Amino acid sequence: MTRALVLGGGGPVGIAWEAGLIAGLAEGGVDLAAADYIVGTSAGSFVGSQLAMGKRAGDMAAAILAEADRPRPAAQASGERPTPAPNLGLLFQKMQEAASGERDPQAVRREIGAFALAAQTVDEPTFIRGFGRSLAEAQADEWPERDYACTAVDAETGEFVVWNAASKVGLARAVASSCSVPGVFPPITVGGRRYIDGGMRSATNADLAKGHDLVVILALRLAGADTAQPERLRSPLEAEIQTLKDAGARVELLTPDDASQAAFGPNLMDARVRPAAAQAGLTQGRALAEGLRAVWG
Repeated sequence: MTRALVLGGGGPVGIAWEAGLIAGLAEGGVDLAAADYIVGTSAGSFVGSQLAMGKRAGDMAAAILAEADRPRPAAQASGERPTPAPNLGLLFQKMQEAASGERDPQAVRREIGAFALAAQTVDEPTFIRGFGRSLAEAQADEWPERDYACTAVDAETGEFVVWNAASKVGLARAVASSCSVPGVFPPITVGGRRYIDGGMRSATNADLAKGHDLVVILALRLAGADTAQPERLRSPLEAEIQTLKDAGARVELLTPDDASQAAFGPNLMDARVRPAAAQAGLTQGRALAEGLRAVWG
């Protein structure tokens, strides 16, 4: 039996929850890091890269939990204006258009890419360096020996791409491109082209695991007043799951429980709630381990 692990997007908060959930499952004897194939999108690309390079989920979760004890940055000096938060209304609108199927998704992704290329963000080298430090500088230009892949989108053409060992792209740059949320982070240059978050095609891209016997998917669903939005964004995932099942796979979908949703708050980019999200994931993983252990083997 071949096993695949699919890790969906969800910003810094999603990274924390996924790390906690995987750590909690590992405590209960379910080692998702032992999957034959790991594929990540956006936040999931980061978590997946860590697992594929041999980092223990428990260590990842512990590091995030420790953030709760760090002192908060000092408030800005009087008279200084805080950097305004990016207006992501256009991005959300375009993501919903792409998910609805009412327009050509690649054409919509080209419009998202144009938005990303025009946005004022941190510079590209600074953004990439953060991933190099997280992976360990020595690993930043390597690729895991494990079968690992992450996703991105060409900012100019809207084409969906999958980075893997055959792509010959450094791991830090590949993961940075997968995490490049349009309007928040810079598009990443690979081979002379610019790439943005693979979540612009799908928050999970779970159909990439087609051909495996068992597929475990970690997918965040953000509750909110607009219940129609989560429904629209859920449709691509449901189609991906059906693709996997039609190919003969057993699919296990793991999503945040009520306690995890409460820990997230309304903004998955709010790094301040990462410790709470990691703890909620850890607790949920411990609770799920017994039921999943017989399936995972």
